Amino acid sequence: MSRIEKLCEQKGLKLTEQRRIIARVLSEAEDHPDVDQLYRRATNIDPRISIATVYRTVRLFEEANILTKHDFGDGRARYEEVPSEHHDHLIDIRSGRVIEFHDPEIEQLQEKIAQRLGYKLVDHRLELFGMPVGEASADKDS
Repeated sequence: MSRIEKLCEQKGLKLTEQRRIIARVLSEAEDHPDVDQLYRRATNIDPRISIATVYRTVRLFEEANILTKHDFGDGRARYEEVPSEHHDHLIDIRSGRVIEFHDPEIEQLQEKIAQRLGYKLVDHRLELFGMPVGEASADKDS
């Protein structure tokens, strides 16, 4: 049983066989797939799964706090399992590759900024957009 299937069970969500397949595909994803990618991967396992089923299942998992939706600036909603530990994202604007990272200095700085402005930080997301250093310097020369 996949991690997402276990979470669904813990939260009392009914899992049809098609939802189980979608949950497995999401659990096995090493990237941050959009609905079209999930649909293609799921229909490789069961061609009877419709795109509407994928959309409904993703929405259900998101509402149950099992999935997190991201917008990495490419016009597509992308998804990942709600992480057990906080992390941030660096998005390569050329390739679309998403790199997950955690940096204690950044975390402390965000806390300090919130405190300085009179707030207690309860949640945040950090998404950095960049390009590989060699390519960035080549662009400046153009």
